Amino acid sequence: MSQLARVSIALALMAAHPAAARTPLGMFDNWGAFRDDTPKRCFAISTPVEPRTRSWRGFAAIGHWPDKNIRGQIHFRLSRQKRDGADVMLTVGDRRWRLLAGPYDAWGPTARHDGFIIAKIRAARSMVITSVDAAGQPFADSYRLKGAATAIDAAALGCLQS
Repeated sequence: MSQLARVSIALALMAAHPAAARTPLGMFDNWGAFRDDTPKRCFAISTPVEPRTRSWRGFAAIGHWPDKNIRGQIHFRLSRQKRDGADVMLTVGDRRWRLLAGPYDAWGPTARHDGFIIAKIRAARSMVITSVDAAGQPFADSYRLKGAATAIDAAALGCLQS
C-alpha cells in the first residue's frame, strides 16, 4: 500500500472515530486495524479508491464492541450526502444488498446480513457502494479488498486480547 493510501486511512479513521487512546493493530494492504480503550472497540477500516475533494472522505469499517456484545458490524460513511429516499446498494462479488442508510452513513440490514457481507468481503477483490447524492447525481464508492480479511481478524483479536 502506498504511503498516501496509509495517510488517507489514518485521516479517515481520526475523523470517523476520535479517541484519546487509539492503538494501531496493523496495516494490511488497503486496510488498517485499530483498538480504542474508551469505549472499548476494535475495527478494520479502509477508504474508497478514488479520492474525493469534498469536506469529508468516505470509509468502510467493520467493528467490534465487546462490552455491547457486538461483533462484526458493518458501517459505511458515504463519500457524499445521499438524496432523501435514495437507496444505498452494496455490491461485493456477485451479491448485492440494500443497506439501511441515513444521510451520510449506511449499515447492513441485520447482524446476520453483516455476517454474509463479511464472508463475501473475505473472498472478493472489490466492493462498491452506489446511491444518488443530494443534487440528484449518481455516485459510487469503490473499495479494494486486498488485506481486508487480515484486518478484520486483527480487529477481532485485538478486542479479545485486552
